Amino acid sequence: MNAATQQMFPCRQCGAKLEYQPGTGSQRCPYCGAENAIARSAGPVQELDYTAALRAASDATETIDVITVKCQACGAESTKPPNVTASACPFCGADIVATGASSKRIKPKALLPFGIDHKTARELFKGWIRGLWFAPNALKRLARQDSPINGLYCPYWTYDCHATTQYTGMRGDDYWDTETYTTRENGRSVTRTRRVRRTRWTPASGTVFNRFDDVLVVASESLPRTYAQALEPWDLDKLEPYQDAYLSGFRAESYQVDLPTGFERAKEIMAVTIRAAICADIGGDHQRISSSSSSYDAITFKHILLPVWLSAYRYRNKVYRFLVNARTGEVQGERPWSWVKIALAIIAVLPVAAAIAYYIAQSQ
Repeated sequence: MNAATQQMFPCRQCGAKLEYQPGTGSQRCPYCGAENAIARSAGPVQELDYTAALRAASDATETIDVITVKCQACGAESTKPPNVTASACPFCGADIVATGASSKRIKPKALLPFGIDHKTARELFKGWIRGLWFAPNALKRLARQDSPINGLYCPYWTYDCHATTQYTGMRGDDYWDTETYTTRENGRSVTRTRRVRRTRWTPASGTVFNRFDDVLVVASESLPRTYAQALEPWDLDKLEPYQDAYLSGFRAESYQVDLPTGFERAKEIMAVTIRAAICADIGGDHQRISSSSSSYDAITFKHILLPVWLSAYRYRNKVYRFLVNARTGEVQGERPWSWVKIALAIIAVLPVAAAIAYYIAQSQ
């Protein structure tokens, strides 16, 4: 991933640069069509010890010097392509002069190769725009144009760990009771009884144990996190050990969320599962959690790259981004709204709503 030393893959027939062919296990020459098979790595993708990695963050065997360029328009950081002095930002489309800065980063251990090609991604983009309700007409015209779509490997962390959580709370058990009440019938006061549900609360405390595998955390600050998370799930069981060959023809973003910060975000994700485990342990019909404290051990991690097709388009001086999971075809994106169309729709619906309300009133 170091742009200065990234391995080059020349075509054996014409010498041009080979590019990875999405959905295959080979590189292909874009000029003469010659193909070069990528050697498959034997053995599983290795998990790394989290605590040891923090102690040895400067170990040259587990880090690489990465030359990154930063877009002044949106702040995104991506690796500098070899022999390129100027390019467009894959996140917002702004021009970047590639005066990169070198920094040490943890090596990626694995990646998911692109499974969807550029043509398919473009069709998904056009279909997504055409299907937007209340979109400005100018946006519909954009679907008929050749807006740039970039293939990008986005950085992620995965974490495995064991969580031990001590908690205190309350258990609520429902029971039925009979109560007496007074009401008026035919102008007279009468006494009646009825069944009511009540809840008996008792203190609860205990310890729950959870084991987590491949908790996925986006390590990019450039992508909208909500949309990036919505691209899940990823077929992480298909991860390939990292090879430069898969990056040929694509860009890669450097991680901006470091390893400890990533684990803090992983804790937020795990908290949902831990809370559910506490509620199940308390039991009863209702649960209240007063306090909880979790400790984590056997923590391991992977730094991985996941493939995304990304299009950044501008509408009225604002950048909107469109994402495609390049494995599953899942589509997510930001979009503008036409408030004129929304207002016209409301105006069109109001007479219908008024007629319905009038009919109901007359019926009653």
